[in-house]
Amino acid sequence: MPKLRTLAVVAGAALLARRAMRHRIQVSPLWPMPALDEPTSGRPRSRALRLLVTSHEEVAEGVVQLRVEGHDLPRWEPGAHLDVVLPSGLVRQYSLCGDPEDTSSYTVATRLVPEGRGGSREVHEQVREGMELEVRGPRNRFPLVAAPSYVFVAGGIGITPILPMLRALADGVEWRLVYCGRDRASMPFLEEIEKLGGGDRVTVVEGPPDLGVVLAEVPDGAAVYCCGPEGLMAAVEERFPGVHLERFAPRSSAGGAFEVELRRSGRTLTVPADSTVLAAVRAQLPDTAYSCEQGFCGTCQQRVLEGEVDHRDELLTDAERSDSMLICVSRARGDRLVLDL
Repeated sequence: MPKLRTLAVVAGAALLARRAMRHRIQVSPLWPMPALDEPTSGRPRSRALRLLVTSHEEVAEGVVQLRVEGHDLPRWEPGAHLDVVLPSGLVRQYSLCGDPEDTSSYTVATRLVPEGRGGSREVHEQVREGMELEVRGPRNRFPLVAAPSYVFVAGGIGITPILPMLRALADGVEWRLVYCGRDRASMPFLEEIEKLGGGDRVTVVEGPPDLGVVLAEVPDGAAVYCCGPEGLMAAVEERFPGVHLERFAPRSSAGGAFEVELRRSGRTLTVPADSTVLAAVRAQLPDTAYSCEQGFCGTCQQRVLEGEVDHRDELLTDAERSDSMLICVSRARGDRLVLDL
């Protein structure tokens, strides 16, 4: 009995100490840091899964298709993508191009970019059947909206998010696809796509397309979707300002220099015109979380306490952008930001 009393007294004292510590943190502006709400910094946006690579297949010149398998995988809809953590730790985003109803596997494809940042080369040369990969998601920033008709424009590997959309369209829905590539041998899934189009819905263009010709007649009210190289998307957006776009790379992160105050740390940094907030912050706080450095994964999301943000990411919702930013690509719209760091 005395032992039980002792344990009860110790537990009660610990609880009181915890409450006192919490109160002191909340009321004191200086100990140990300013009493702000809990930051959103570095929170993962979705649960990570470890999946087995069961297929690594070349489906066109320079294009590898990966199939990863698991059990009771989260469902997805056309336009969704996965974050794939490669063996080196690099994180890359790949559009899902398999069957959304299949909860046992995910399928993605990637083109080798010899002069890229290394992710595609790693998929092509180091990922093999039998190894495990970590994936996060799926997430969808390129959903298929309801519309009376559709016009799709795909450039090369940009066909991957559009292919599931074509499969999902109901019989009788009017649609057209302009599929551009260097040549037919380099264009993945071409045979299936031409069968889906029945011979008259799909226009295959080898080389740069003449958009004035291939998109001369677009029905009123049609939803226009485009995915591919930045030049192609910019040209389509110029013709159709309401186009739905899916980007492989972030918008430019260059801009004017500005200051960033790290409120919790009591530091003020200068972000040069040719650098990023992430680089400046990590020079002072090297443990700051980040991953893709392209504005896609959300790992570097930070809470903004003051200042106007020039958002350049492809992930955050309007609500999230009201008080946070992805510091790998977004910048200050003025000359100063204050972050909850």
